[in-house]
Amino acid sequence: MAKKIPGGKKPMEKVYHIYAKEECLYNNLTEQQFNNTWNALNGMVGLMKTDYELEDLSYEELVKTPMSGHEHSY
Repeated sequence: MAKKIPGGKKPMEKVYHIYAKEECLYNNLTEQQFNNTWNALNGMVGLMKTDYELEDLSYEELVKTPMSGHEHSY
């Protein structure tokens, strides 16, 4: 549930991208999706024989800023 911010501004939304060896495996994950996926990947890489090591996994956290006004680019 989004927090209500005084002044009618929408909260900034965080999204996450997960990478393995510089290749994007998952993109635009919510924080909950990220936490679940990140933990699962770390468990799989740590326990199973894969082409990846824990050091190969990385992620990027981005903040989506809501667009002001109703202008559209075409």
